[in-house]
Amino acid sequence: MKKIKHYALMAFRALDVAGMARVDFLVTKKANRIFLNEINTIPGFTSISNVPQLWQASGLSYSALLDKLIQRCH
Repeated sequence: MKKIKHYALMAFRALDVAGMARVDFLVTKKANRIFLNEINTIPGFTSISNVPQLWQASGLSYSALLDKLIQRCH
């Protein structure tokens, strides 16, 4: 998990992405190799979509996440 988080941040910075993005990876079971699949800069964003749910799991509510994203736009 640490490697994937690190690679996601590297990809985000390398492509000079701003705001939010979902970075998708493929991982092989046998060789445990990690492949960057895509960076989605406009992922689904309803309260039941993956991105808000992942933030919720890390302790940031949907409304707090929206507030942070709106603040970044100003």
